[in-house]
Amino acid sequence: MKLIEEIVGFAPEIARIRRDIHAHPELAYAETRTATLIAEQLRAWGLEVATGIGGTGVVASLRGEGSAAVGLRADMDALPLQELNEFGHRSTHPGRMHACGHDGHVAMLLAAARFLAANPPPGGTVHFIFQPAEEHGAGAQAMIDAGLFERFPCDAVYGMHNWPGMPVGTFGLCAGPMLASANEFEITIQGQGSHAALPHTGRDPIWIACQLVMALQGIVSREKKPIDAAVLSVTQIHAGDAFNIVPDQAVIRGTVRTFDSRVTDLFERRITEIGQSLPAAFGASATVVFERTYPPLVNHPVETEFARGIAAGLVGADRVIEFELTMGSEDFAYMLLAKPGCYIGIGNGRGEHREAGHGSGACVLHNPSYDFNDEIIPLGASYWVGVARATLARSGSNATSGNTESLVADSGTARP
Repeated sequence: MKLIEEIVGFAPEIARIRRDIHAHPELAYAETRTATLIAEQLRAWGLEVATGIGGTGVVASLRGEGSAAVGLRADMDALPLQELNEFGHRSTHPGRMHACGHDGHVAMLLAAARFLAANPPPGGTVHFIFQPAEEHGAGAQAMIDAGLFERFPCDAVYGMHNWPGMPVGTFGLCAGPMLASANEFEITIQGQGSHAALPHTGRDPIWIACQLVMALQGIVSREKKPIDAAVLSVTQIHAGDAFNIVPDQAVIRGTVRTFDSRVTDLFERRITEIGQSLPAAFGASATVVFERTYPPLVNHPVETEFARGIAAGLVGADRVIEFELTMGSEDFAYMLLAKPGCYIGIGNGRGEHREAGHGSGACVLHNPSYDFNDEIIPLGASYWVGVARATLARSGSNATSGNTESLVADSGTARP
């Protein structure tokens, strides 16, 4: 790997910041301590810092000569999850945990900001974007609504996520759809309660809910085109609180994931129709709410090939893999709707890096035994530096993505 030696040298300091953030996780739009820590570090390195963007968002700017500008984004929020790890930097807040590695994303971008502040790239401006509320809070859209790209114009914007299971020293990306949309539905069935021994005197909403769950799966198997990818999962059924009473109401909740808004349209229409008509056929009524939470994340082709070249310059083309599409979602999708750019995965390994005292579960995303791999901080930061420098150099010289490997090598001393 070609790592920037200066970043390798101060990476242990950045790792300590990462572990401090891990020990003090904050949920969506409550990342006040995290944002303050980030802003203080960025100001100490001489960067221009703006706070409170879209809630708790932070943007640091490194301004240079020229009109070109690039945005580099990391997310900051934690998850409402009880950590099972017992090592020294475990969460100090019950019910909150950095189980998706956003602490590590912050660390990698901080490391890049520190290096670039001391070694500013010629040709334009770099905006370091620290985003709140990625986990079900649409913080990316909140920052955009707060004027992110008007206040901090970007020709392109890039994002990165650690990916457990991918070996350390690898990257994964693809042009076009990479992550699915996230959509939620809620169906409230209003039946008629009765004694459990006399169900014929009422309209059992639990029985109707069971019929409805099976009917909804027919949208996937019998109404969607087989070549269109989609998942419908019912994740909650709530009804009743006594053994001998048939309740009068049941609530079904779930999620739909697709890569195409036209497929989402189909699911919204049919969930609404089936959700209302099937209960009516059994003498009950229902209300249906369908909410489109996040759009699909779609990488732009030119920027994807550009990012591929940066990654290949660091680890070799054979270790930049074609990312397998996943039904997970990411609100960086909103930024890619607003600006051209690319989202990339960086290998986090399989969990061997975890210290003694980790939980017995797998080191996978949204797992209470997960931990970010500090070993990849220099690689992720070197990638960010490569993207920033090569973007501005390309803009100034009309270079193509084929030149990016040499630009990465010029970012600092290569480390084999």
